[in-house]
Amino acid sequence: MTDRRLWSYKEIAAHIRVQPDTVRSYRKHGLLPPPDHVESGKPYWYADTVRAWVASRPGNRARRAD
Repeated sequence: MTDRRLWSYKEIAAHIRVQPDTVRSYRKHGLLPPPDHVESGKPYWYADTVRAWVASRPGNRARRAD
């Protein structure tokens, strides 16, 4: 089943247990995948995109599975 919910910086941050500013920094430094959707200049990612990114991150310690 595909999870097509859109996540903002806030939801990504909660998922990986960091502050939203940390996620913004990841994007600024090219560490996040490109957003799946942009609305009014704000980036959003599908939950599945974020989960795949988390699973592939170096040093991934099997964070939350949700």
